Amino acid sequence: MPKFNLMSYILPPEDKLFFAYFQEIAEICQKSARLYDEIVKNNLTEEYKEIALKYKKKGKIFYRAILKQLNKSFITPIEREDIQTIAVQLHKINKKTIKACLNFAVYNLKYTTKEMEEQALTLIEATDKMCEMVKKFKKVSNVEEMTTFNIEMKDIETHGDEILRRATANLYSGKYEALEVLKFKDIYKEVENALDKCYLVTDTILNVVLKQS
Repeated sequence: MPKFNLMSYILPPEDKLFFAYFQEIAEICQKSARLYDEIVKNNLTEEYKEIALKYKKKGKIFYRAILKQLNKSFITPIEREDIQTIAVQLHKINKKTIKACLNFAVYNLKYTTKEMEEQALTLIEATDKMCEMVKKFKKVSNVEEMTTFNIEMKDIETHGDEILRRATANLYSGKYEALEVLKFKDIYKEVENALDKCYLVTDTILNVVLKQS
C-alpha cells in the first residue's frame, strides 16, 4: 500500500508552484495598495506601520521562495527568465508601495493632496487587475483573455501618468514650500513606479502566453 504523503497533498505540484507563488505575492501587493489608501486617508499610525512591515516581510519571503524553487528546478513550466522577471517586478511593486507608506513617517507628512488620493485609488485598481490576471495565468492560458487584461492595465497605467503630470504641475505652481515639493514628489514617484511595474507584470505574462500559444 503506497505511503500517504501529507505535504504532497497540501502543496501544489512543482509545475504549479511558481504560479501559486506569483498569486501569493500579487495578493500581498493588493493588500499593500489598500493599506496605502488607508494611510493617505488617515495618516500613518503605529498599527498601519506594523501592517506595512508585515507585508514587506511576507513579500520578501515569497520572492525568495520563487528564486529558491527556480534554482533547484531542472524543468520549469515557463522560461526561467520569465519567471525571474515576473517575480522581481511583483516584489518591486510591494517594495515601492510599502516605501510610500513608510515615508509618511520619514517625511513627517501632516496632510495629503487630491492627487495622492487619486493615485492611491488608481494603485488599488491596478493591483486588482494585475492580481486577476495572475490568478488566470497558468501553463496554458487564454490568449484573448490575457490580451484584454493587458489592454485594460495599459489604460490604468496611462491614467496614472496623467495624475502624475497634474500632481507635478501642481507642486511647481508656487503653492508649496520647497521642502514640501521634495517630500510629495518622492511619494508620487514611488506610487507611479509601482503602477508602472503592475503594467510590466501583465505585459510579461501576455508575452509568455503568446510565446506558448
